[in-house]
Amino acid sequence: MPRKPQTWDDYDSAVTQIILAPSDSEFLDQLIPVLKDATASSRIGSLVQSLSRYAEEREGDIERIGLTKHEEFLSSVNQLQKVREGTVALTAEILDLNQSIQASTEKLAEQKQGLVDTRGVRQNITDVSDALEESLKILHAVNNAHDLIRKKKYYAALKSLEDLQNEYLVPIIQNKFATQYKLADMIQKSIPASQKAISEAVMSDLNSWLFIVRESSQFLGEVAFYHTEQRRARQKERMEGNELLSRFKLNSAIELVFDEDDEFDVLSNDELQVDFTPLHEALHIHEALGQVDRFRVEYAATRRQQKDLILPSSENLFANNDNEGLKALLESVAGFAIIEKATMQRAPLVRSTLDVDELWDSMCQAVIRITSRSLEGVNNEELLKHIKEDIALFIQTMETVSTDDYMPMSIKTPSDYSQVYSAILFDDEMSPEEVTLPIVLPFSKMYPHCCMHIREYEQDFRKFTQENFDRPNVVDEMLRKTLDELLTDIVCKTLVERLNSQYLGQIVQILTNLEHFEAACQKLEQLLIQGRSSTSAGGPVTLKATELFRNHKKTAEKRIFELVNSKIDDLVDTSDYDWTATTPPEEPSNYMVTLTRFLENIMSSTLLGLPREIKELIYFDALSHASNKILALPLHPDVKKINPNGVAAMALDVKHLTDFVSKLENAFMLEQNLDELQQTAALMQSEDHEEFYDISIRNKKDGDISREDLFANQWLLIRITQTVENPSRTAPLANFGSRFGLR
Repeated sequence: MPRKPQTWDDYDSAVTQIILAPSDSEFLDQLIPVLKDATASSRIGSLVQSLSRYAEEREGDIERIGLTKHEEFLSSVNQLQKVREGTVALTAEILDLNQSIQASTEKLAEQKQGLVDTRGVRQNITDVSDALEESLKILHAVNNAHDLIRKKKYYAALKSLEDLQNEYLVPIIQNKFATQYKLADMIQKSIPASQKAISEAVMSDLNSWLFIVRESSQFLGEVAFYHTEQRRARQKERMEGNELLSRFKLNSAIELVFDEDDEFDVLSNDELQVDFTPLHEALHIHEALGQVDRFRVEYAATRRQQKDLILPSSENLFANNDNEGLKALLESVAGFAIIEKATMQRAPLVRSTLDVDELWDSMCQAVIRITSRSLEGVNNEELLKHIKEDIALFIQTMETVSTDDYMPMSIKTPSDYSQVYSAILFDDEMSPEEVTLPIVLPFSKMYPHCCMHIREYEQDFRKFTQENFDRPNVVDEMLRKTLDELLTDIVCKTLVERLNSQYLGQIVQILTNLEHFEAACQKLEQLLIQGRSSTSAGGPVTLKATELFRNHKKTAEKRIFELVNSKIDDLVDTSDYDWTATTPPEEPSNYMVTLTRFLENIMSSTLLGLPREIKELIYFDALSHASNKILALPLHPDVKKINPNGVAAMALDVKHLTDFVSKLENAFMLEQNLDELQQTAALMQSEDHEEFYDISIRNKKDGDISREDLFANQWLLIRITQTVENPSRTAPLANFGSRFGLR
């Protein structure tokens, strides 16, 4: 049943409960029932009275406490007052501290922002510093190139510009967002101007050299004339002591042999030194620039102008009634022609036989025209005698120059060909009726000249001994021995001694001559058998010279190998690989392009006249040597570290060489020389170097690599895969290298 609501008759206890309620919610809970119960007006008054009494009682308690505890109350009030003052002071301090903290916070924020700004500025300064450093490297390289130009080190300057492009300019220009892009682009655009400056500088030096050469032409001719006069005197002295020699003129093979001990270089002697270095340097620079054709044209034009300058302005050479004018003209022409001949031999890319012959013919025609007109008014016999002597001296001097033992013999007239044909008894050449002239024969002039004089000597000797000699065996043996000594001690010895030359074309011509002299000796043996007396003993005739010429062909071939390999050494030594390059290469190295061009040129020009088997052997040996030289490059002691870009540069060059060989005749045989080089390059590029240590895989992929080279390649792989600068790996690396003699 519902609970009966409480009623209140006396509100005093209710008021006490209401006032003592601990919280507002409980205060209301106590008050609401009382208010409901006090709805009657009579009871509301009772409730108000109860509240009033309670209030009066509390006021009384307060008064009582105030009267009895007055001092303590005042003390408490004072304490409260002090507390309040302390609180106010503390509040002020807290406010001050808050302001200080706020100020410190703002300062800290400012400092932090300043630090952030400082770091940004520092980073900008670092970036600018790096950019300036890279720019300074570029500018230093540019200045170095121009400094080399000022020092006349033109090829080094050209190489410096090329390195500048490959190492700095091209990588920067490829990245258009690079800091140094504008600088690199500007310098890149100036490279052609710098190359042109190098070309102009080297041409300026060459023009200075040409001027000196032209000015010294007459003196050169004078020295050549003097040397010819000395030879004349020596030959005259020999003729007085031996009548047999009176049949042999100046510049004959016999005279040249007798005069060999007094060999004289008209271009290098105590009186005159002609240095061809400026010419070679200019040619080298224009080869590097790819401007050989333009250089050849400019050089030819300059020499034509100089040819016109040596001709006299007046066409009366004998105006002073002496021969000095003619002598000076002939000396100048002779000196000019000697320089042209030497240039053709030393720099065939600059001067060809056609160029030299064209200028020579032009000068000869001018000399003939001027001399003929000048002779019209000459009637002095003594002067005519001197004129004749000068012209004879000029002819003999120029015959000395034109008698070239190291150039194929050119024949223009049928009479000359018939004379040569009958002298050397061709077995495999066309008869004079079948030949088309002009023709270039493989041997040089010395070969038919020697053959002619040997035939003449053999015939004259037999005529001299055919009567009043009762012992034909002795005569035949004496003739055989004399001819054998002539061929071995003079002809063959002379050719072999000149194998020390540094000119590849000269060695090739000597080899060709040796081959023809061997055949000539075999023919001579048959002639000696046919010409001996019927009463002489039978049997074969053997000349020691035949075997000697045959053996020295091998000497000449070996010398050709040496010169070709020496050139290869020079080219490979200029490789200058950057084994730790930052970017991979885009094209083969210059040395490799030059190397393949050299091999191509010698086969199509210098070695063209050699038998096919000798040419193939030279090529085979050259490629083998080049392969070994290239294989040794990454194993050089200076190479401490190799990255993939360095490997890629070498591999690209190996591919260029392989592609070149693949286009050659008989490439299948020649390519075998490059197998080891190709396999080594592939091994260096392999991503999994551990394959090298698996014998089965290694034998399959690298079967052509020798045992010694396998050790070298293992050393090479360590260089590629390890960092030598790391001290923890240096010791085992050095120990491995020392095991196989590698450093």
